[in-house]
Amino acid sequence: MLTEYIAIAMKQATYELLEDNTYYGEIPVCGGVWSNHSTLEGCRDELQNTLEGWIILGLQKGHFLPVLDGIDLNLKEKVA
Repeated sequence: MLTEYIAIAMKQATYELLEDNTYYGEIPVCGGVWSNHSTLEGCRDELQNTLEGWIILGLQKGHFLPVLDGIDLNLKEKVA
């Protein structure tokens, strides 16, 4: 499920070539997930690493993560 979530998020990534000839990538639905690298492939790799860290931190802190294609990673409260 986590691998699928990451794949879906990465498909939503956007990239642009900046004036300094570096690549900027972001995943708009995942606020704050972006990367910058001298190559497009490097930008993609860094973006995925950033996304993975963002997910882990979000889960640790109890932040709401967007539901992507029906995949909901948000922790559910246990009812006693």
